[in-house]
Amino acid sequence: MTLRERRLREQAQRHRLILTTAREMAEAEGWDYVTTRRLADRIEYSQPVLYQHFKNKDAIVHAVALEGFAELAAALRAARLGEAEPRAALDAVARAYVDFAERGPVLYQAMLTLDPGDGDAPAGTPEGTSGGACGDTPAPLADVLAEIGLAVAPVAAGRDGELLAEVLWSAWHGLAVLTGGRRLRPGLTGRRLAALTEVLLGPAAQPA
Repeated sequence: MTLRERRLREQAQRHRLILTTAREMAEAEGWDYVTTRRLADRIEYSQPVLYQHFKNKDAIVHAVALEGFAELAAALRAARLGEAEPRAALDAVARAYVDFAERGPVLYQAMLTLDPGDGDAPAGTPEGTSGGACGDTPAPLADVLAEIGLAVAPVAAGRDGELLAEVLWSAWHGLAVLTGGRRLRPGLTGRRLAALTEVLLGPAAQPA
């Protein structure tokens, strides 16, 4: 292994350690507890070393959010491909979405509540983007939206599948947030998801 290869590997390991530790700290104490000073102390790096990877805390949150979107996209893909029947696949994707938010509320908060959307990526790790409504949707988020769209398309019945996917995503997100905040009666998530799908995709919802 060359000196350059060794340095690149060490850089990647530091990058991974920073993000892993930030997530662990947030899960234990919340994102307000995570500061660059505390993070540097925890991983026993100086703050200048940390700043070689991330400009500030917002950049760390953004990087964590991108990881979360990649993980969510993988979970939705597995749910979708695990069912042969289109409606069952959409139901599985819906459940996988809210389960992901429930299992990792701190990660989900970073993804869709705290992420400033413009964290600086460390040198040598450019962030991919995909054209969306604003032309700058991060690639991992675009993958999430694509998975929802692929689940919706087979049951869209000639309607605007992209629009239906956006509405379902908005509804799932709202349900996940309200459930996580204990604003809804417990134990009814499955019924709520089924009701959402029925309202949006059922016969009564189709245009005349």
